[in-house]
Amino acid sequence: MIKFFEMSMREIGGQDQDMGQILENKQRIVQAVDELDSQLREIALTIHANPELSFFEHKASQWLTEPLVAAGFEVERGVAGLETAFRATWEGKPGGPTIALLAEYDALPEIGHACGHNLIGTSAVGAALALKQAFPELPGRIIVMGTPAEEDGGGKIIMCEQGLFDEVDAAMMCHPHKKTMVLRGALACVDATFSFYGKQAHASSAPEKGISALDALIHTFVAINSLRQFCKDDVRIHGIITKGGDAPNVVPEYCEAKFILRAANVRELRELTEKVYKTVHHSAEAVGARAEIKEGLVYAERNNNHALAGLFAENLEAMGIEVSDPPKKGGIGSSDIGNVGQVTATIHPYIKITEAGTHTPAFTVATASEAGLVGMNQAAKALAMTTYDLCTDPALLRSVREEFENWKKNKQAEEA
Repeated sequence: MIKFFEMSMREIGGQDQDMGQILENKQRIVQAVDELDSQLREIALTIHANPELSFFEHKASQWLTEPLVAAGFEVERGVAGLETAFRATWEGKPGGPTIALLAEYDALPEIGHACGHNLIGTSAVGAALALKQAFPELPGRIIVMGTPAEEDGGGKIIMCEQGLFDEVDAAMMCHPHKKTMVLRGALACVDATFSFYGKQAHASSAPEKGISALDALIHTFVAINSLRQFCKDDVRIHGIITKGGDAPNVVPEYCEAKFILRAANVRELRELTEKVYKTVHHSAEAVGARAEIKEGLVYAERNNNHALAGLFAENLEAMGIEVSDPPKKGGIGSSDIGNVGQVTATIHPYIKITEAGTHTPAFTVATASEAGLVGMNQAAKALAMTTYDLCTDPALLRSVREEFENWKKNKQAEEA
């Protein structure tokens, strides 16, 4: 049963609504999610058992959309030119806002759903289904936005560029984690592939005829490490060697590394990439090799809407879930939801399911555990209740939108 503390009345669109009615309506949402729980668990566990990498989430996309189709949502597949992206829409009563619930469903190489996207995608679907079941005449337009390739590729970035979020009033999702938070930030980031071209030769009988692409690559790692002491504390640079040669007795003519570069915001990220890319080219030139750089899409820093996060926190606490403060320093990654937050009011809260950190084998286990499935159920309820708040209370929606519009004006002034 939902429990609200120290609350008696809420002003809705200039009219006082009895708090008892709000409690009753939200209890209907809770009940609807619980009625869907066994179906949601099956979907989440099936996706978990069949991990698919970025842009190849064909099965997950199908499993998530099937119940939406059955419930009468209008489902568009392959939106924004992405085969595994989808947009599932339900129109309630006219005149309400457009709210997007974001579904992620790609997995990581080798360790599968170590970021819990099987839970994220399913909780978004569960929230939408519960709302339609509990309030078929809800004033608003509810969209489940299927966003592929969060881990590697930036599906949301492409969807933003194609205008899929332009008419959305608010967007949200809920991420499993080791801590429940509603205002955790994220760094801007970009991935870059560094390719080095040398000249092949016999490493013993004629080394003087060769140019080592591997030496160019190794020098790059050393040069980047030398930059670290001159970077801000929030800068992160990390990379791996994806090709280091073919045989130890052959001078490598081609080698490759993949890096991810992160900074506080897109502007500082550009300053960082300029420095790093210079080290790549100079390191190659130092041994007579040549370097090429292929840059991926830029993930923007996160722009959390505090008014929207406050509503989400209120609904979590109403279920007896303690909300923690975000880390004051460090402890953050990056996500393409940052780009959504540049377009509309957005939040990316977290719900605790384990003590383990994300992107680890232990977290993979947690995302198919009982605690993980309970967290998914709680996330679906909080997403649905927060959507209900926005659709039924124009004053709350207005505060969310005004905060975003003020942020946008300030950002445009800074960039002018």
